[in-house]
Amino acid sequence: MRLNYPAFIFAVLVPQTVFAQTPHSAATPSAQGDVSVTIYNNDLALVQDVRRITLSPGRSRQEFPDVSARIRPETVTLSGEGIGIVEQNFDYDLLSPAALMEKAVGQTITLLRTNPATGAETREQATVLAANGGVVLKIGDRIEVLRDDGLPVRVIFSSIPPNLRARPTLSVTLDAQQAGARPVTLSYLTPGMSWKSDYVALFDEKAGKLDMQGWITLNNSSGTTFTNARALLVAGEVGQVQQGYYGYDGGRPQPRGNRPGTESGGGEQLGDFHVYPIEGRTTIANAQTKQVSFLDASGVPAERAYEYRNDWMESRGEAESAASVLKFSNAKASGIGAALPAGTVRVYMRDTHGQAQFIGESAIPHTPGGSTLALRTGDAFDVKVQPVMEKRGLITTDEWTQTSRWRVTYPDGATKQGYSEQPKQYYRTQMRYIITNAKPVPVNVDVVQSGLARWWWWRDLRVPEESIKGEQETADIRRWVVPVPANGKAELTATFLTPW
Repeated sequence: MRLNYPAFIFAVLVPQTVFAQTPHSAATPSAQGDVSVTIYNNDLALVQDVRRITLSPGRSRQEFPDVSARIRPETVTLSGEGIGIVEQNFDYDLLSPAALMEKAVGQTITLLRTNPATGAETREQATVLAANGGVVLKIGDRIEVLRDDGLPVRVIFSSIPPNLRARPTLSVTLDAQQAGARPVTLSYLTPGMSWKSDYVALFDEKAGKLDMQGWITLNNSSGTTFTNARALLVAGEVGQVQQGYYGYDGGRPQPRGNRPGTESGGGEQLGDFHVYPIEGRTTIANAQTKQVSFLDASGVPAERAYEYRNDWMESRGEAESAASVLKFSNAKASGIGAALPAGTVRVYMRDTHGQAQFIGESAIPHTPGGSTLALRTGDAFDVKVQPVMEKRGLITTDEWTQTSRWRVTYPDGATKQGYSEQPKQYYRTQMRYIITNAKPVPVNVDVVQSGLARWWWWRDLRVPEESIKGEQETADIRRWVVPVPANGKAELTATFLTPW
């Protein structure tokens, strides 16, 4: 059976190919010098590699192997005393069985066949005619396609093409004023390296506290290992030209209560970014994921909360679970006192046997110090909410004009009043929210009514009656905090006057 070219090369040629010379082996040490790697969140790293080279006076060609296989050549800079760059080339065509065969098109190779019955070996000279989806050879007067027919075949190449490299290599033509050895600093940007934060939070509901650990997960898919490197991690999205916009992954709405802080987080900063150096030196191997601890806080005040969000004034035929929310702060007074880079917080609680069990996870953005966080960890089993539209109908213009418009007071104290063009019709909508609690302890549930002002001409909302005083957080959202007794239920009623 014939195989396609890639299958044949990797299945047959790799273990049996013989080279006339071996330019690099696994035992060959790295050619890198004193390496520093600055890694950003968005698949980007800055590599700074200080190497010592010996130069002749005038122009000479210098090779720098073991650079990133995904180096951005246009970002390369080479600095050193008394040198200037004339030309630079990045040789990224790496040595492999497939590449070796493709470069051998038009060249003569040697086929070594072994008779499985006698063990006798025969050699034939062959010219490689093509290597597109398969290897086509001319052997004497016949044309043959290499096949995986079970017979041992080895391909012998007399040499390695000069434009194939065993390792990613940057070659630079330099103009040196004086001869001699000197250090030079090679700097470049490369994709294929990134990091993210992961947090583990152990929540003790009875004590109202949590312990949190933060881990940096570092990934290297650059095609190159960076040996004994200094590593610096930068939290933030640095701007890049023509980078794609991935938008916001909406999913379920985030719970209310997230407030940015104003405290200066500990640690280093670089411009508008936070910097996290990895202590000591580390080897960042290619195709490796590495984890390093960067946060360990205990006894952080925390509480469980519940939230239910109803879109517009919808009525549900059945009760739905409220969201289970974990609230805490990263302020200094809470015991964290640090800015938190974006990542995923995984929350655990101990069961009756003292074993930590996973109860949910939530993503957080880059969070400055002193912030309040509200993380949705899942849906509550025992806390349910059923919104019901009791009645909806037209009202008179007189009734409309006798009520007040809503006002929204923002955290900075500013007050803004809604307005709209005078509509021809007005509506009264009466809503009832039924909240049940099957837990043996009382709970507070944040009931959020959203969709109250989706377009500018809707922004004239009035709430003349409500059983619990609510807060108009925005033109679109009104929130009530509803206390629900243990193993009991509560009801919230509200009347909305709207021009729609």
